[in-house]
Amino acid sequence: MVTASWTSATAADRKAMLRDILEEVAMTRYEIGKDALDERVMAAMAKVPRERFVGTYDRYRAFVNGPLPIGYGQTISQPYIVALMSDLLEPRPDSIVLEVGTGSGYQAAVLAELVQQVYSMEIIDALASAAGERLQELGYDNVTVRHGDGYRGWPEHAPFDGIIVTAAAPHVPPPLVEQLKPGGRLVIPIGEPADIQQLMLVEKRGDGSVSSRSMLMVAFVPLTRSQP
Repeated sequence: MVTASWTSATAADRKAMLRDILEEVAMTRYEIGKDALDERVMAAMAKVPRERFVGTYDRYRAFVNGPLPIGYGQTISQPYIVALMSDLLEPRPDSIVLEVGTGSGYQAAVLAELVQQVYSMEIIDALASAAGERLQELGYDNVTVRHGDGYRGWPEHAPFDGIIVTAAAPHVPPPLVEQLKPGGRLVIPIGEPADIQQLMLVEKRGDGSVSSRSMLMVAFVPLTRSQP
């Protein structure tokens, strides 16, 4: 059971973040095709201690609706994007999901509030190690973090009910589509760092066929690959 609790954030900080997410949803409702996010997702956003997933020097702005650096050229995504990507996955309490790009562990923690098990991959060893320790300290015992190339997925635990990629890829990785269950969803930003990126929702139908649609213009750090 998740036992994370607030340590230094105030109720005002949390309310301000949730209000910003709601305002962003209202501004982008035509693009994302919905007027509100799932209540379970919003509850998870309210519960996870975001200030624990940023550097000490950035904790005063942890709840600002924007990305923040976490070292090694990586960022923690803005709260609205984390909430939206979680919502698009349509997580269920019994879902088994894969995250590609653990970063500081924040998106994994949000997912851990929503699903049965999260498998998270991070290509930067130092980030993977730190995120794994942080998640364990906060009581997220339904998250398993592994250092590795997320482009290839995690076939040992496939197929997955959902997959989230938290860095921009030039195309949808075929191994991730293969590891998605029929009826499952993949949420991934597609595009080059200096070009327009689109947040894509990829769905695998019951017959194995795949459809995709663009949800929103976004800006993510690029997906890093291991050397061949």
